[in-house]
Amino acid sequence: MIMQCFPYLQLNGNTREAIGFYEKVFHAENLGVITFGEMPTTPDSPYPEDAKDLVAHATIKVGESLIMFSDTFPGQPDQKGNLVTICITFDDADKARPIFDALQDGGQVQMPLLETSFSPAYGVIKDKFGVTFQIYTEGHQG
Repeated sequence: MIMQCFPYLQLNGNTREAIGFYEKVFHAENLGVITFGEMPTTPDSPYPEDAKDLVAHATIKVGESLIMFSDTFPGQPDQKGNLVTICITFDDADKARPIFDALQDGGQVQMPLLETSFSPAYGVIKDKFGVTFQIYTEGHQG
């Protein structure tokens, strides 16, 4: 099993600016940006117009490390102190599930562990200590 931890910065509408800044400062490589408008929606829960150009997920490579980013979703609270979460990445969704489940002990699920357009198993949970973890599985289910 491969498991890694990466900082995940959640910014309030200026993620693209931050990515450009960090690319210059760290000579980082932009590995990709996905906007909310590029993600699938359902008719009963479309994204608001003001969210479509915001960054849903982005990654830059800094040396041998990664920093991941997103903008806060419109209406989601933007609180100082919640800007950095810990993103635990896995190479296997079956290995991610027990970690996600264990973090629920005394914690609060903010997004259930589900297949998304960018991950076969992705979820967000705030643990009993108030630390927010994103569980992210690389690759595609096949």
